Amino acid sequence: MMAYRTIVLLIISSALANTYAIPPSSPIKCTTGTTGCTLQNSYGVWGDRKDCIASKVIYPTTQDQLLTIVADATKNILKLKVVSKFSHTIPKFACPANGDSSIIVSTENYNSNIDINVEELTVTADAGVSLRALINKVEDAGLSLVAAPYWEGVSVGGLISTGAHGSSWWGNGGSVHDHVVKIDMVVPAKQSEGFAKVLHLDATNDQLFNAAKVSLGTLGIISKVKLKLENGFKRSITFNFTDDNALEDAFTSHAKAHEFGDIIWYPSKHTAVYRHDDRVSIKAKGDGTNDFLGFQSNPIVVAKSTRASEKSLEKTKNMKGKCAMASTFIEYKKLVANGLKNNLIFTGYPVIGRQGKMQTSGSCLYSSSSDIVNACAWDPRIGGLFFYESAAIFSADTFKDFVHDVKKLRDLNPNNFCGVDIYNGLLIRFIKASTAYLGQPVDSVAVDFNYYRADEAATPRLNQDVMEEVEQMAFFKYNARPHWAKNRKIAFSKVQKKYKNFNSFMAAKTKMDPQNIFSTEWTDELLFGSKGEDYDGCALEGECVCSEDRHCSPTNGYFCLSGYVYKEAQVCRYAKSSMS
Repeated sequence: MMAYRTIVLLIISSALANTYAIPPSSPIKCTTGTTGCTLQNSYGVWGDRKDCIASKVIYPTTQDQLLTIVADATKNILKLKVVSKFSHTIPKFACPANGDSSIIVSTENYNSNIDINVEELTVTADAGVSLRALINKVEDAGLSLVAAPYWEGVSVGGLISTGAHGSSWWGNGGSVHDHVVKIDMVVPAKQSEGFAKVLHLDATNDQLFNAAKVSLGTLGIISKVKLKLENGFKRSITFNFTDDNALEDAFTSHAKAHEFGDIIWYPSKHTAVYRHDDRVSIKAKGDGTNDFLGFQSNPIVVAKSTRASEKSLEKTKNMKGKCAMASTFIEYKKLVANGLKNNLIFTGYPVIGRQGKMQTSGSCLYSSSSDIVNACAWDPRIGGLFFYESAAIFSADTFKDFVHDVKKLRDLNPNNFCGVDIYNGLLIRFIKASTAYLGQPVDSVAVDFNYYRADEAATPRLNQDVMEEVEQMAFFKYNARPHWAKNRKIAFSKVQKKYKNFNSFMAAKTKMDPQNIFSTEWTDELLFGSKGEDYDGCALEGECVCSEDRHCSPTNGYFCLSGYVYKEAQVCRYAKSSMS
């Protein structure tokens, strides 16, 4: 327990010092003297731990350059993949195709234009513009962007492509793409059209517009995005820590009562944290900030110590130690309001601040040239946190039963959920039905949960079976849809059958990219719901669902067994583990 208190004290001292972090490294690495470049995601490791390789990388700065790139690819039958400066994605939608004809197009430098129309209440931005740059420009004009994901380390084009969202069933909802009024996209064209053209998509061309709003980088290159704005406003946030007894019945009324409400569920602690989050007048008193604890600058020594502690607990199968760690972290989050600040620190609820300071966060992204001791906690260069992130999106009418089942599983032994509670528990957010073909077809509830990932693929995890049962319960029993930018491979099983407009999306794709220039083996595998791999240990990292013991790790005592509550689940369980 003392070790965890020490870690917390170090975090507190870092927060008070108001330091910043070493900026994340570029996801693209090209080695001098070799042919080919490597693409990573921001975690440094893809789901299958295999590198993504392209023959070269191009950094356009204008739409005309994008046209030239696509025209050249169309004419010479090359493969293109677009990636942002951040590459903050887990599945391999951004990965280039295998082979010498594959090119990465980075939008890192395509970020010069942010044009605000105050009378029209809109903003038009280049695809490579960062979310923070966009929000700051909008707020400076006295306006507000209503929807944003919680993490600001994304580009405008990237967040549109992947269906990034906040939390809201109100108005147009919490998904950013549902606030888009126009998209310019560069796509292949006939020779008579110069082999490439710009499509100006809006509600007047529903089919292509609804496909482009969540396009996964498979239709063309988004060049500009026009978003609807509102007059500037503030938000008032209060976190209410309470028991989870009524969670399965209270989530609907909570979503309807609070425009930006969410719920954090810590199953091992029987605790639910209800976020009372509502807009207030721009004249309301308060200059608060949402500096979410998980996205703050962390002392590298703290991130490394936390990881070392968790690895030790995993190795010794010390569930009580994990529970002590979870309890300490949850209490600290409660103490500091999970990063909310009334001014420089948290002094009490409610925390009121401008929309631009409250809707998204990511202070660990920004650097001080003299600071070499802090970083984002998951930065792969520092040996810090390393985890999976699953994100299941339920139709609202099925979520109650999912909560019931998770509670049944939890009640067999609450300690088995301490591992997920060390991170953020189960984050519950609300997504409104969308007209985007690959957006949510009905009002939905999104559940995100992070949990420990081993340094080596062949290493099984403590309570692996519990997380696998929750994962399979979500995606197989309750037919949940995966977040396109998160999840392990098994979450995409039969995904094409979960979207009523999937065929309409594919029809638009055929029209916009008939030569499949923007498709790869990775995108096809995920879009068409691969059954998964079949090799020894494939279930350990969610590359398959186990059907044989060899898919787990029998040499380490992990065998393929049925779930406890969801009996149809096939999970890797330690032979000596117990739910009692």
